[in-house]
Amino acid sequence: MAVLASVDDNDESLMRLIRSGSHQAFSILVRRHTDKFFGAAFRMTGSASEAEDLVQDAFLKIWQKPDIWKEDKGAKFTTWFYRILVNQNIDRLRKRQKMVSDNSMLPYVADSAAGPEMETAMNEEQRRIENAMAVLPERQRTAITLCFYEGLSNAEAADTMGVKLKALESLLMRAKTGLREYMNHNMNPLQGERYATR
Repeated sequence: MAVLASVDDNDESLMRLIRSGSHQAFSILVRRHTDKFFGAAFRMTGSASEAEDLVQDAFLKIWQKPDIWKEDKGAKFTTWFYRILVNQNIDRLRKRQKMVSDNSMLPYVADSAAGPEMETAMNEEQRRIENAMAVLPERQRTAITLCFYEGLSNAEAADTMGVKLKALESLLMRAKTGLREYMNHNMNPLQGERYATR
């Protein structure tokens, strides 16, 4: 008799059911995590449409090849899924870089122009942060996204990105410096006057 999936099942149990072909388990997993993973993908790509594609492709990958989930390795499902997202984003950037001619332009700068709905939803400060994130190098942006937005520990983020802990900490330090410099350089003139009087 087939085992039915339940919304109360943890992610790892759902993955076991997905291995046996359970559409129901897959549906529960997708509904449970799409918004969270979309947020991470958006911060990595700077584009809502690319983030959507990244998440859809990652979920499609685990549906088509559920055996890539290695439960015995002891990783949480979410940490493992972040690694899929990070790797797919790296692949996306490599493909894009091949298409860019060899000139002085940066190989990839995320399109930070927000659509009308997003424009109304994000306040000015949030837009400035997103713009600052978009100009960070991809690995720094990924490190910041995993540690500060997604709440992974430094060790989990390092594992997800496939780097040593020291390398991750270096990426975070450079990312914070880059964000601070961008925010200071692009400070609203009115804010600058306010800070100058303090």
